[in-house]
Amino acid sequence: MAQWQDYLADKAEGAHTVVGTLKVLPGLWSPQLHNRRDLLVYLPPSYSRSSKRYPVIYMHDGQNLFDQFTSFAGEWQVDETMEALSQRGYEAIIAGLPNQGEQRLDEYSPFPQPRYSIGQGAKYVEFIWQTVKPLIDRDFRTLPERAHTGIFGSSMGGLISLYAFFSPPHAFGLAGVMSPSLWFAQGRIFSYVEQASFVPGKIYLDTGTHEQTSFYTPRTQLRTKLSRYYSTVHGLYDLLYHKGYRPGQDLLYVEEESGLHNEAAWARRLPAALEFLLSR
Repeated sequence: MAQWQDYLADKAEGAHTVVGTLKVLPGLWSPQLHNRRDLLVYLPPSYSRSSKRYPVIYMHDGQNLFDQFTSFAGEWQVDETMEALSQRGYEAIIAGLPNQGEQRLDEYSPFPQPRYSIGQGAKYVEFIWQTVKPLIDRDFRTLPERAHTGIFGSSMGGLISLYAFFSPPHAFGLAGVMSPSLWFAQGRIFSYVEQASFVPGKIYLDTGTHEQTSFYTPRTQLRTKLSRYYSTVHGLYDLLYHKGYRPGQDLLYVEEESGLHNEAAWARRLPAALEFLLSR
């Protein structure tokens, strides 16, 4: 058994916003990426009083998921959302993987892009299903089958989640793809998804209609790519639809009117996303 700790055991509770049961495993080593990070695990309210097994959703940018104190620009309120959803019968274990700061772009990039990223996304996905998932399945009561295993993120985290869903050995049967950075690497994700085999499972996809106004960058070319967020995400929806994913059944697409590209927007859309992925 790994040395899991209560998240707030050595912290001043007044400065933190975590609710429910959150465990942390400090300094987990990644043999794929040759670095360490803490691993966060949220447990459902019924976990301590039952013998049930639960789906697991692996989420990126772990600093922003549960705690305002550690977040970059606001938290997603994953813990509050899951506590509320549990009252309606939707429960899951959430495994949060903090990003590695300057290495974030490399880890969330499935393809290299000169001047931006060397593209370590495949190794990052391997880290999750070869190292993190076996650990979670060993130490917690999970439903380990791919149909109950999800991957979820926003922006570049949305891009790597989409890639992971279609990437062999198809370890994930659920994917949360919020505001994905589909423009990255000249949009190579489109040809990747188009050429990939149909993978049974559920995909949640969304965007905000005002996402391009959330960015500031002096690079004219990058600004142009970012302004295409809305149209490219709709194009991905069309691609998934023609690939065989059925709207409302195994594909849910949401366009939030006036939605921006930020944590507040993702927190707002999170309850519907998780309810769709966890519904039978």
